Amino acid sequence: MILHHVGYNRRHDADFQVERPDGTGDCLLLLLKSPAIFTLDGKDITVSENTFFFYPKGMPQYYRAVPQQEFVNDFIHFDLEGDEPEWFSLKYVPVAKPAKLRSIEFLSFCIKAIADENSSEHLHKADSISHYFWLLCNKVSEQMHEQTIIPPGARYEPMLIIRNKIYSAPYLDWSVNWASHETCMSRSAFQHHYKAQFGVTFIQDLILSRISHAKMLLRTTNMSIQDIAMQCGYRSYEHFARQFRRHCGIAPTDFRSTNQK
Repeated sequence: MILHHVGYNRRHDADFQVERPDGTGDCLLLLLKSPAIFTLDGKDITVSENTFFFYPKGMPQYYRAVPQQEFVNDFIHFDLEGDEPEWFSLKYVPVAKPAKLRSIEFLSFCIKAIADENSSEHLHKADSISHYFWLLCNKVSEQMHEQTIIPPGARYEPMLIIRNKIYSAPYLDWSVNWASHETCMSRSAFQHHYKAQFGVTFIQDLILSRISHAKMLLRTTNMSIQDIAMQCGYRSYEHFARQFRRHCGIAPTDFRSTNQK
């Protein structure tokens, strides 16, 4: 995999638009963190945040911000070499069509890691960039596969929206009362169906979303651990440290010392 250009959490004004009739001469992977409008086969398609889009080499690129909203995305410009196009096809990553994902937090972390490696002088940075890229492809493929094997049903879609919200903003004060109200279910019915669909309770999933966010911040920032606890929705550092140790097996300070670059 040859990396040409990478961008993490790039923000643009509401007048942002891309018009490339001949593409960019390489492949383009987009991870959208805001709604956007794509023009495909002459038709405008509005997509929501948490959407993945892959432009193969030579495909015209037309996309823009939604009126009166900023455009936020991660992106990778790259080429595949050798046998890699065949490997890529075996991943069943969506090509030339928008793919709505359940969660993009880890995918965005991979892109940030690629950007960090690209600007570094690390001895093995090319290998690291390649590993992060293929890990990202694997995780996109897994999410798409999971979404095809889970029966949609009337209750699944609203619960998926709830799950997307808690993983997108784990620092907010989410609750079972709020979630059951949003899905027009009783508390007990919501909790039963949530666990049946996702294999964990709502509260367990909320904790997992917060721990996942904490791990990302511990790896990639110099924020104090007390501030990280607050950023992950914990009012008490002790409560955060206790739950982190329970799920990760080590204290947040030890996790940072062994995982931060």
